[in-house]
Amino acid sequence: MNTPRRSLLLGLGGAMVAGRSRLALAQGPAGDRRLVVVLLRGALDGLAAVAPYGDADFAALRGRHAPPEPGQEGGTLDLGGFFGLHPALPKLHALYRADQAMVLHAIAGPWRSRSHFEAQDFLECGATQRLSDGWLNRALATLPPEPPGAARRGLALGIDVPLLLRGPARVGSFASRNRTRLNTPLLAALARLHRTDPQLGPAFAEGLRARGFSAAVLAGQEPPPPGTGSFASLAGSAGRLLADPRGPRVAALELGGWDTHATQAPRLIGELRALDEGLDALRLGLGEAWSQTAVLVMTEFGRTARINGTQGTDHGTAGVAFLLGGAVRGGRVLADWPGVAPGRLFENRDLAPTLDLRRVVKGLLAEHLGLNAAALLRAFPNSRDADPLPGLLTEPA
Repeated sequence: MNTPRRSLLLGLGGAMVAGRSRLALAQGPAGDRRLVVVLLRGALDGLAAVAPYGDADFAALRGRHAPPEPGQEGGTLDLGGFFGLHPALPKLHALYRADQAMVLHAIAGPWRSRSHFEAQDFLECGATQRLSDGWLNRALATLPPEPPGAARRGLALGIDVPLLLRGPARVGSFASRNRTRLNTPLLAALARLHRTDPQLGPAFAEGLRARGFSAAVLAGQEPPPPGTGSFASLAGSAGRLLADPRGPRVAALELGGWDTHATQAPRLIGELRALDEGLDALRLGLGEAWSQTAVLVMTEFGRTARINGTQGTDHGTAGVAFLLGGAVRGGRVLADWPGVAPGRLFENRDLAPTLDLRRVVKGLLAEHLGLNAAALLRAFPNSRDADPLPGLLTEPA
């Protein structure tokens, strides 16, 4: 294959472009352990995804945007008496109840930037300055070398590689056509635009109904029908590739759409359901390999604690992350909860960070991939102030 030199130098994995979803794959350690990282681009609102309904100040803070408590109609899914998972995440909740998922709340990286571009770079490179390679690439580079004659570690699918997996290793490259994810808000806008047209209006509406869309779907009140989204399909493909005994052992997936400055509540329903379906598709695709898998779901920063004037939230600081998989010691929420009273908010606007994301990632790399202290410092430069968080997995490597 004639692959440009830049493509050869910039990745261990590859990207499969599918709307706002992408997939990168890389060869990892020998054995059966699998690692998946899911990047939620745009900054997920952690207080909406995992509501602290047990905090006496939360209802006043969010007002009518505070969800009903567990057991009420449309209420959150209980996580032990203080936190509740968004009702659009029932499959993730089932994994939590099966002790295969945990929630990490009030979490943030060491940066305090509210710029998407800067924070996403920091999230992927594992530092508080921009680097040309990613922490997952550097982590994999510390593993024993491949035997002579072995295939290249990574195969790039698509036209780009996420910074998370960029590095000096050579990779193969392959591009193919992929079905893009249908943009439901755009379809809703087009439906409204054509509604009064006597010819285009009925034809457009009938076309949407033929694809399985309803008025409730277009309004964000129901999820799109099966087969209309790409993230679940992409995640299922990733699971099947990882399950192959000769396949890759490391994957990175991306899902965008989390920058909810306006009308956040209805928008989050569809996005969270897409995430929930995708994580379940990943589990199903992995099959028996799920028992040896750890999946980290993270975002670049949280969002403002208060709702803004357009019924959304703005760029914040601390948020939420998820760790799931058959190898995860789940069924718990890890949080040194800072509270959401006005005097407890970071800069009087954001959920205050109390857990360093680097500690979680370093603990995961140490337990799951067997990285030693020197390798962890190579993956995360200047991180001696962030010790690996122990006890994340059921069977440490």
